[in-house]
Amino acid sequence: MAIDAFISYAHADDKALDRLHKHLAMLRRDGGLHAWSDHEILAGTKFGGAISSSLESSALFLALVSPDYMASRYCYDEEFRRALELSETGRIRIVPIILEPCDWLSSPLRDFLALPKDGKPISDWTNENNAFLDVVTGLRRLLESLRVAPAPDINSGSQASARIGRRPMIKQDFDTIQKSEFADAAFDVIQNYFKESCVELNEVGDGTIRAKFEGMSATAFTCTVVNRARRSGGEGHITVRNAKQRAHFGDISYVYQRFADDGTSNGGVRVEADEYELYLVMDSMSSMSNKGAKLNAHQVANTLWLNFVKQAGIDYE
Repeated sequence: MAIDAFISYAHADDKALDRLHKHLAMLRRDGGLHAWSDHEILAGTKFGGAISSSLESSALFLALVSPDYMASRYCYDEEFRRALELSETGRIRIVPIILEPCDWLSSPLRDFLALPKDGKPISDWTNENNAFLDVVTGLRRLLESLRVAPAPDINSGSQASARIGRRPMIKQDFDTIQKSEFADAAFDVIQNYFKESCVELNEVGDGTIRAKFEGMSATAFTCTVVNRARRSGGEGHITVRNAKQRAHFGDISYVYQRFADDGTSNGGVRVEADEYELYLVMDSMSSMSNKGAKLNAHQVANTLWLNFVKQAGIDYE
């Protein structure tokens, strides 16, 4: 069942709101999140009543924090203040999403763990897509914890608020089957990410940009993207394989060729584990900003996709 989230933002930050909605697409498709903003208000609807109704019924309050947000009487003094009251009774979880540097640490927002990681403003990231992906990853973890957490007792005050989202970390050893199943699940996520991203790219490309997903087998797929606006260098290709623990290129390998032979690779994705969880690590013949980092399947899929379309001269805002 989808968890309702209220997005509070200043209208000067419309562009950031649009980017966030695009990055939340997978969470919506997974049925995990319904994110509401005032763009959903229909003509003829009482503005204040619609906002109040959505805020009161939401489990999450996502504040898009910027200088404009902090200066907004309605966003900060009305919406955020009401969210604070609901938070004190355990009825809502407040998540600041820091868009730009501002004096938010001097406000009650400082009491809540912010996204992206360490509260680093999205505008300060070299690649803002990576910043938004970090936000989505944090929200995904929060949603998972909310689904398993007991329903809060609204009469228990701050104790209920403290219980929401707590997740035990249990030390364990991971065997070969668990690692193999983790790799299988990761490959499925990557494959679906590419399949759906091809559909989306074709919808916005207006014929200038074409993308094609082709399944090769149960454990491999290939994609091609064509940018017809470029006379040269306007094509990109990738083949991704689930090695099923048989190859030395990694548990999942990729090569920037169409229908590439399984004996070639430009890099691999390995399943690793610490004392608490399984995760993915990317190895590459070329430099990557997240090379060697602990990643989930969605982060790997996004990295591969961005490198894939970049071959054809396609970047994202």
